[in-house]
Parts: sequence; C-alpha cells; structure tokens
Amino acid sequence: MPNVLEFYTFDSLLRTCAVPGTHNVFQGGFLGLDNISVFDRSAPLPTGGHIDQSDGTSWMGFYCLIMLKIALELAGDNPVYQDTASKFFEHFLRIAHAMTDACHGGHSLWDEADGFFYDVLHLPDGGYARLKVRSLVGLMPLLVVETLESDLVNRMPDFKRRLNWFYENRLYLRDSGDVSCVKAEGEHARRLLSVVNRERLIRTLKPMLDENEFLSPFGIRSVSKFHQTTPYFLKVNGRAHTITYQPAESENGLFGGNSNWRGPIWFPINFLLIESLQKYDHYYADRLKVECPTGSGQMMTLGEVATELSRRLINLFLPNGDGGRPIYGGQRIFQDDAHWQNLVQFHEYFHGDNGAGLGASHQTGWTGLVAKLIQQSGG
Repeated sequence: MPNVLEFYTFDSLLRTCAVPGTHNVFQGGFLGLDNISVFDRSAPLPTGGHIDQSDGTSWMGFYCLIMLKIALELAGDNPVYQDTASKFFEHFLRIAHAMTDACHGGHSLWDEADGFFYDVLHLPDGGYARLKVRSLVGLMPLLVVETLESDLVNRMPDFKRRLNWFYENRLYLRDSGDVSCVKAEGEHARRLLSVVNRERLIRTLKPMLDENEFLSPFGIRSVSKFHQTTPYFLKVNGRAHTITYQPAESENGLFGGNSNWRGPIWFPINFLLIESLQKYDHYYADRLKVECPTGSGQMMTLGEVATELSRRLINLFLPNGDGGRPIYGGQRIFQDDAHWQNLVQFHEYFHGDNGAGLGASHQTGWTGLVAKLIQQSGG
C-alpha cells in the first residue's frame, strides 16, 4: 500500500517542521537561504519565541502541489494514487489557509497595507511583529501554484469526488477569498491551485518587477534594492540587527562563511519564479496583464513577463554592446583574451546590479538551467 506509506512520511514531515498549535505554518529553521533573514533561523532567537516563516511555509505548499501532480500522473495507471492526490490537496489547502488568513489565534503572513508576505516573529509574552524585510522570503509564495486540466480531473472520479466534498464540508478553507483553489475555471477550463488570489498576485508582482527593487537587468535580486537606502533595523537586547542591500559578497560572515543572500541573483530561484509565472499564464492567459517593468507603462501577460525574465538571465552570458560578457565583469583575461573569452562559465550567483559572476564558477547543477531558458524563449 504505497499510498499509505506516503501519507505517514508526509505527516512525519509535518510534525518535524511545524510546532504544535501553529496550524500548518512552518518554523523549520535553516532553509539554505543563509543570511536572508534578520536572525539566524537555525539558532535560538535572541528575542525568545519563534518565527512563522513565509518561505518555509511556501516550500511545504510547493512540495504538496508537486506531490499532488505526481500522484495524479501515477493514478493514470493505478487508481489507488487518487487517494494520495486527495491527501496532498487537503494539506495544500490547510497550508494556504494558514498562511493567508488569521485564524485560530494565528497571524496572516500577508501584510495587506504593504501588499507583501513577511515572516512573523512571535514573542514569549504573546506579542508578535512582522519582520518587514523585502526579500525573496516574500516572493516564495508565488511558487506555490499548479494548474489542473479539466479532462484530467474528470478522469479521476475518486479525486473529483473528494474535491467536491471539500467544497461542501470545509467552507472556511475554500471560501476565504485569499487563495485560489480550483473553484473558478480559467483558460481552456483549467483549474488553479495557488496560495495567492488574483489581487495578491498583482500586488506582489509590483515590487518584484520594479527596477528600483527586485528587478535587475539580469534577473530577480534576493533582497530588494529598496534596502540600499532604507536598511531594515531591529534592536534586541542592545544589539542591532540590520539588513541592507548588498549586491555581491556579504559584508560580514553572519550565519557562516557562505552568506550571500542579501542582494545577489540566484539562478535556481529565478528559474522557479519563471516556471510559476508560466503556470499562472496557463490559467489567466491574456485576461491578466501587469506592468513590466513597474512604472514603464508597458503591459505584459504573465507569459511575456516570464520570457522577459528569461532573457535578462540569458543576457548574463551574452556579449554586450562592448563585446564583453556581464558574467566576467572586470576580469579582462576572460573578456579580451582569444583563448578564454568564449569559454563560458556557470557561476554560483551573480552581482545584483552588473551581473558579474560570483562564488563557484562551475555551478552547472543549477546555473546550467539557462539552456532550458534559451530553448523555450529563443534567447
């Protein structure tokens, strides 16, 4: 009974990552984004208490939707996997609702005034505060998205029956208006599963596509350039905790020696954002257009935005008007020497303003994804 094993495996993961009583909002510590947070999230907080993580919770929602799609694919050959798909659909709904709705004494990770997702710091005395850092932490909810083809759902009677059961019996999960959960049909009768509804999607994309914030000539920065002139500052027990925009190497060794998430462009996250935009476009098509770049007056479908981001990432590697490749910055031997100038490297991350390659120069495991971007966008 492989589907039962999967249920137990995932439920064990829920118990590991979520503190009892937090209702599917996750506080899982270190996530690989190093010093993107104001605090070291893998160590005890200097304030005491705990942090509800926007990015950690998003990763779990993302995981649920990927597992749901895998289960539906397997169900084409073995109908028992419809049970597994239903299980992950239920977990997705609970996670999405917990993130976006202040229920059961919790606090929404969405800030209505700012139109952005933040981590929420819970203090031992019961107080709380949103950590208003404009970083990838607030963009990660955009990754929690999948579309379902109507004919696929119709071929899965058990799964479809459970979807209908949720509509009839879990009104608080499906009717909050804060999430999209297969209720309304989109392009070609597709259904959308997403942590963000249409309004919140548009509002989150506004800073993401702003060249004075996240949008670099070469992709999406890990921290908004807004923090270059307006650092985030929090004083705890006489010690200042600060986040500023640092487009290249971090200015200190906080949280370990490889802490470079306060401004540089990271290829794998950019790739996932592009794929998510394509999924939203698969549902909305030309019924949803946003300004790109923000303030330009140029309206694009989300598919066109995905292509624009792809081309900016591709431009990291292409010779510019001066014949130099942005990835090599001021390294003249790679720019000018005939023996080196056409040997393209795949750096670990990139300068948030000029695109110069940083970190390891052989990170083909993720920066090599540029090949797929070239293939699908004609760069």
